[in-house]
Amino acid sequence: MTEGMALHLAREAIALTLMLSGPLLIASLVVGLLVSIFQAATQVQEQTLAFVPKLVAVLLTMLFLGGWMMNTMVAYTTDLFTNLGRILR
Repeated sequence: MTEGMALHLAREAIALTLMLSGPLLIASLVVGLLVSIFQAATQVQEQTLAFVPKLVAVLLTMLFLGGWMMNTMVAYTTDLFTNLGRILR
């Protein structure tokens, strides 16, 4: 395995991680911002009020995008194992 190949594999793994975690983080961020605005407007400072909607948003996002996420991870892993002989040379 050359240095360039190792960097390429690391770059692909990081890109895949960001691509798969991005929608979950964005959903959590948007819901957290909306809850924070609501809390500031009503002056209700309850900690669970911020946690539960974020959890629901992440679960719903995983429900809708879970198939795509799984297919993407399986395709990456299959590609990695398929090219394992070429990588280890």
